[in-house]
Amino acid sequence: MVLGIITVVIVSWYVLPGLPEIDTLKDVKLQVPLRVYSEDFSLIAEFGEKRRAPIDITEVQPKLTQAFLAAEDDRFYVHPGVDWQGIARAVYSLVKTGSKKQGGSTITMQVARNFFLSREKTYLRKLNEIFLAFKIEQELSKDAILELYLNKIYLGQRAYGVAAAAQVYYGVDINSLSLPQVAMIAGLPKAPSTTNPITNPERALIRRNYVLQRMLSLSYITEDEYELASNAPTSASLHSASIDLKAPYIAEMVRSHLTDQQGDAAYSNGLSVTTTIRDKNQNAANLALRNTLLAYDKRHGYRGHEHHIEDLQSKTEKEIEALLKSFPTLGNLYPGLVTHVNEQSVSAYITGIGQVEINWEGLKWARKYISENRRGRKLKTAAEVLSPGDVIRLIETETGDWALSQIPDVEGGLVSLSPYDGATLALVGGFDFYKNKFNRITQARRQPGSGFKPFIYSSGIESGMTAATIINDAPIVFDDPGIEDDWRPENYSRKSYGPTRLKVALTHSRNLVSIRLLHAIGVPFALEHIQKFGFAIDQLPHNLSLSLGSAEITPWEMARGYSVFANGGHLINPYYINQIKDYNDEVIFQAEPLVVCNNCVEDEANTLIETAEQNILSEEKENEFLVAIPEEEITTEGLYAPRVVNPQNIWIMNSITRNVIKNGTGRRALQLKRTDLSGKTGTTNDQHDAWFSGFNSEVVTICWVGFDKFKPLGSRETGASAALPMWIEYMRVALEGMPESIMERPEGLVNVRIDPETGQLAHASNPDAIFEVFRLEQAPESTTETKQPDVFIQENEATSTPEQLF
Repeated sequence: MVLGIITVVIVSWYVLPGLPEIDTLKDVKLQVPLRVYSEDFSLIAEFGEKRRAPIDITEVQPKLTQAFLAAEDDRFYVHPGVDWQGIARAVYSLVKTGSKKQGGSTITMQVARNFFLSREKTYLRKLNEIFLAFKIEQELSKDAILELYLNKIYLGQRAYGVAAAAQVYYGVDINSLSLPQVAMIAGLPKAPSTTNPITNPERALIRRNYVLQRMLSLSYITEDEYELASNAPTSASLHSASIDLKAPYIAEMVRSHLTDQQGDAAYSNGLSVTTTIRDKNQNAANLALRNTLLAYDKRHGYRGHEHHIEDLQSKTEKEIEALLKSFPTLGNLYPGLVTHVNEQSVSAYITGIGQVEINWEGLKWARKYISENRRGRKLKTAAEVLSPGDVIRLIETETGDWALSQIPDVEGGLVSLSPYDGATLALVGGFDFYKNKFNRITQARRQPGSGFKPFIYSSGIESGMTAATIINDAPIVFDDPGIEDDWRPENYSRKSYGPTRLKVALTHSRNLVSIRLLHAIGVPFALEHIQKFGFAIDQLPHNLSLSLGSAEITPWEMARGYSVFANGGHLINPYYINQIKDYNDEVIFQAEPLVVCNNCVEDEANTLIETAEQNILSEEKENEFLVAIPEEEITTEGLYAPRVVNPQNIWIMNSITRNVIKNGTGRRALQLKRTDLSGKTGTTNDQHDAWFSGFNSEVVTICWVGFDKFKPLGSRETGASAALPMWIEYMRVALEGMPESIMERPEGLVNVRIDPETGQLAHASNPDAIFEVFRLEQAPESTTETKQPDVFIQENEATSTPEQLF
């Protein structure tokens, strides 16, 4: 009786007042990792120390709950939270052995411990655990308690909860688990770190079969099911999160942005981020970039094996496997060990695949690399480049054969946007994120070369020039105060072509015309116009080298600038996060990007443009690519992107850049068999950078190729040969099924019949006369000195097509 009184006093004065409120369990927030999805809701990445996917108890297969009840608490649905039979067993064990080997905890008590208490084995903690269990049972239903347990319990290998364990050990969802797999997971709570099927498969197997025996004794399974399951082998292996779409550079951009906002809490708050990335576009971008870089590498020769194993015959299979595992698969390149070298074929071993044969078709390209401009002589035998013991890279061809390859030294990037709201459709920042995490789209500032010329020519059009303006393509020497010594620029061909119309000059990327054009309109005027495309003036050179693309610009900035051409003259703000949901599946962020509206009521648009221009053109927004629009700048739904360049200028520039593909340096793109494509190649001095920037009215895509260490690519590696193939391969997929779309011709343009040699009005008898498009106020007038009775001037004829106009 005295002992009872003492117990009541202790419980009343010391234990009960210190118990936490159970209400927190009704709205518990489990630590759930950050997950990033594409627009099509394919999983891109998962970030977080704890892998967890909360489940609803009503959606779990009965065998799973039965297995846990059999292993941990078979009287769970009977006892009031504390099983006195279990407590009695624990007391008996304590008296018999003198140590606390058995705790007698029920599932409810484990929930109390996991959510509110520590794991130390003390009598006071056990007392708290018991009374918390009673309290939990009074507040929550049995199913709710079991659901909390199955979501919270640690099951080894960073897996918290049964859904995460199913993915980690078997790579499936919980309802796809077989009976032996269910029993294996149910056996883990006792010693999850030391008795899981990865760290100790033998002990895990014993524990699994114990659980199966308990399920049999409780009539949860039949004798036949038991026999079959208990004899099944251990099939567990480590599985990473089931990634549906490879877009690691975008995933890292999302992770970086959210951790900047929330710190480490972003990894466990259960955020679900939907990006603007489209599966089809991203897959095409990944493949296009890798194929382009591998093709460049093959053009320049084989640099040799990655590693060589001496005395191969003395190595055991286990040693060879361990060595090959130290070479990760990068991109689509598998590490392989050369085992035999024949005259014109090679045998190699690939981990997880086995022995493969590389025939001569997959070897003959591997002439020795000498420099970016030289390769060794043609191969005659495989032994000239390979020998047994070489660790090499292999790639599977479209025909299913294997070919020799190598990890490219050269790098590249591709970004694709929707020009109407700035949504990022695809982004690849390098050959392989796990080789190098540097994002060449948002972080690499490189010279765009001739890819920057359209902005210079647009400045010329804005100043009063026309596509027919004649500028002399002739050698020139400048003594520019901003440039050391005299500057003697030249065309890529090192030739000059005399008087040249602007349209022809941009089509063929004539450097000398670009320089003279910029000199004529003045650098200050050009800079003022170029900043309308989103470029910061203080990051651009204030001298004539600007005309040749000497500024250092990221592909992300180039994509934004080219979007102005694609959407008819509006400045959009690129973004990639569309929506963020919290742990409770409630939307906490929804992108509201600036959208292009070419046909909006003018007065309505102008009231919004003033605010938009202040926000979007602000030079203070250094990291504007991180979100669509900062929340403090959202003033109203449906905010229009500001018009920054008049539509007549844009239409004329688009017609010229279409001609780049039709007749100029972008002719390779004609294989896409479309007439709505515009673009410009870009190549810098000594071929350090190769670009292709192109678009139609629906998609803007920028491609870049170069070395991180600013080495030259090679004398023949121009934008047309090194970067354009990437653009073509990607756009072939991106534009599939998309009807052709050319900007509608705006009012205020006229077609004028001109002499191509002089750029002036053509006489009616001139057989070489062509049509060119002028802004109405710039159209030339006939003079008394030149009689031109049949001059053709046509104002904005709706039926005129680009072919008729040019």
